[in-house]
Amino acid sequence: MATRSLLVFEARHIEPALALFRGCAGVGLSAGDTPAEIAGFLTRNPGLSAVIETPAGSVVGAIMAGHDGRRGFLYHLAVHPDERRRGLGRALVHHCLGALRSAGISRVSIHIFGDNRRGAEFWDKLGWRVRTDLSVLQYEL
Repeated sequence: MATRSLLVFEARHIEPALALFRGCAGVGLSAGDTPAEIAGFLTRNPGLSAVIETPAGSVVGAIMAGHDGRRGFLYHLAVHPDERRRGLGRALVHHCLGALRSAGISRVSIHIFGDNRRGAEFWDKLGWRVRTDLSVLQYEL
């Protein structure tokens, strides 16, 4: 990760991170992924999310992490396509897992799209396993 800095995701990173998320296949944003909603998420989960910046200040990697007091969750891992295969995604995940562990969280979940083969391969290499006994349900308010 030479010449790249892993930093805690702060409010100043929201717009560049959103641009990165939008530009990466497999990252699904929803109506709840507005700058204001993300700012609230970061406030409720201080120090858990991370970005990777170039020396020029460009965000080339980002991930959001939070917890409900029992379980941790990772959201929106993205690494700019030109920066992949350099360990940046792995570094972002390890930062979040360490921060969640420090917060007393011992189990972490993610959601990935069923057709996101590259994402599934990445998570599999890191030791994550698919839970076939669960289904995700959602209700819009």
